Amino acid sequence: LVGWGEICPTGPLPQVEHAGSIRADLDLLAPALIGADPRRIGLVHDLMAATMDGGQGARSAVDIACWDLLGKVHNTRVCDLLGGARMDPVSTYHVVPIGTPEESAQLAEALQDEGHTKLQLKSGGRHIDEDIAAIHAVAGGIRSGVDLFVDCNRGWTVGEAIQVSGACRDLKLAIEQPCASYAECAAARPQLHHPLILDESATDLATIARAIATGIADGFGMKLTRIGGISGMRAVRDLCEAFKTPTSCDDSWGGDIIAAACVHVGATLQPHLSRGAWISDPYQAGHYDEANGPRIVNGMIAVPPGPGLGITIPEGCFGSPVASYS
Repeated sequence: LVGWGEICPTGPLPQVEHAGSIRADLDLLAPALIGADPRRIGLVHDLMAATMDGGQGARSAVDIACWDLLGKVHNTRVCDLLGGARMDPVSTYHVVPIGTPEESAQLAEALQDEGHTKLQLKSGGRHIDEDIAAIHAVAGGIRSGVDLFVDCNRGWTVGEAIQVSGACRDLKLAIEQPCASYAECAAARPQLHHPLILDESATDLATIARAIATGIADGFGMKLTRIGGISGMRAVRDLCEAFKTPTSCDDSWGGDIIAAACVHVGATLQPHLSRGAWISDPYQAGHYDEANGPRIVNGMIAVPPGPGLGITIPEGCFGSPVASYS
């Protein structure tokens, strides 16, 4: 039996880790894990913590592989190991990229026609008047039962976030990660007229707990490989459920392995607390597993049915290994 893990950073920005640093971290972690039982995932995490500080990306990839293998050992889907799928298929959200107000509104309309019920409008990197115009154009066409999130990816100052929210105060939406840091988002929060979603600032369980307890965050956009993989996301899920706080389960990029991990965990969220499970399927040329690779159909993603992550990787799919450890 083989367990598969994956992490695919989009580059050295906005996340701290990148492909080169993750490979270097694996060079440290992998030798320490030789001989460990991958079914005892907590002990695997203990070994990784004893080997190095940081390295959440590499640790997450190992964690995902362990869960995949554990499911195969017990002939059980990962979502069932996590308590069972509350949703299947799982809702996703679709990005509306930065564009003119007319372009953004047209795409939002088309996505709703396809069945999408969660839309994320990208903003920032231009004058806020352009963002405000695009937000009004898109929000004006949002149908009943559809959620709109305005995601700035840290692109506004505190003052700009307050101005944009004020100019859109009568619109039903949430604002996601408007400012660069946790402190800036916290400073803006009292003067925002909309719910605040933290993404890049939701870096660990302690920060997430503090954001909930202090009323800074009304929800989260969680990246699976930023929080420690499936194990870390399970802890976030349980914390958010306890405080009735919505969260998504997604990652920055990746193929069928990371997509399946996001969908399996996303399926276990309480439906009314789910902000969706984002996968990069619309931007991919193909699948590792053409039969079972997660796909978006009418705004929904079916959970792969097989044991573990439910993904079968064809022999030679990735070519020759860059590194191996024994």
